[in-house]
Amino acid sequence: MQPRDLSDLSPYVPGRGAEEVARELGMDPDDLTKLSSNENPHGPSPAAVAAIQETAPRVGVYPKASHTDLGEKLANHWDCAPEQVWVTPGADGAIDYLSRAFLDPGDRILAPEPGFSYYRMSARYHHGDVATYELSKADDFAQAPATVLDAYDGERMVYLTTPHNPTGAEFSREAIVELAESVSEDTLLVVDEAYAEYTEAPSAIDLLDDYDNLAVLRTFSKAYGLAGLRVGYGVVPESWADAYARVNTPFAASEVGCRAALAALDDDDHLDTTVETARWARAYLRDNLDAPTWESGGNFVLAEVGDASAVAEATQRQGVIVRDCSSFGLPECIRVSCGTRETTPRAVETINDALAEVRV
Repeated sequence: MQPRDLSDLSPYVPGRGAEEVARELGMDPDDLTKLSSNENPHGPSPAAVAAIQETAPRVGVYPKASHTDLGEKLANHWDCAPEQVWVTPGADGAIDYLSRAFLDPGDRILAPEPGFSYYRMSARYHHGDVATYELSKADDFAQAPATVLDAYDGERMVYLTTPHNPTGAEFSREAIVELAESVSEDTLLVVDEAYAEYTEAPSAIDLLDDYDNLAVLRTFSKAYGLAGLRVGYGVVPESWADAYARVNTPFAASEVGCRAALAALDDDDHLDTTVETARWARAYLRDNLDAPTWESGGNFVLAEVGDASAVAEATQRQGVIVRDCSSFGLPECIRVSCGTRETTPRAVETINDALAEVRV
């Protein structure tokens, strides 16, 4: 007995964890600075931590009430109907739900290259095909309607990531509207806003009243610091919102995750600190790294370092973990997540030392 042919599926390649690297190097994990996974260096809101502790004794109960409460709170936050909010296990869960709802076997999606590999993975899990549009380093990874439309051939789903991972590039509001009006009425435009808290650009969620071929993805993993709890959501047009009940995995978002997310939404101070620190660190990285960088709307900066693998290995030996972007098809680039005001200058010094070492 064997699984079906999985040769077309590539595994997701995450950034290396601090504990994993610490074991390999014989170091204390607390002595490492992990800047490889775009996590919140401040961690979760204290209010979320308190909610986790308070919820722990109740994890024997399915998360029906908390799931509903979170959906309603998010609907109030975005001024939409509760039915439009699909609470999911991470933003990846929302990607899967949309694949379930929209893809018949053989249907094709259009996704950015480089880009988040799970767009392609989910489509193939659901027996779909994949086409890509290229974000070119020569064009500074500019995200423009023409780039997408030149590759577009009536795909069932088209993914837009703004801010984009790993480059930090953004689609303008006007670009999203142009694309929504340019693609077929049978094409779903999926706007992934996983990093949107870090940019000043408005969310595409308020476009849903005007376009029923648009869905927006959000997550609590980044700015809200709840990556380990896997809570995300999609916001969709009201006209097809009831599809959620047919594609939702039962109780997929956990009781602890939902309660923590509810508490995090009320802690504006923690979110403000997170965003302000990331914007400061983003500027510090661009101003002080001894390598060309690109403007970013996320909580990370992409830098061109030559041999990304060698630089990442050199920084790791000195206790700083960065993301080698070879898995994104950018073997000459590293992605550096924004740290705190204390850790970022030390990380920059380490990276610059590594660059000097590798370039000798």
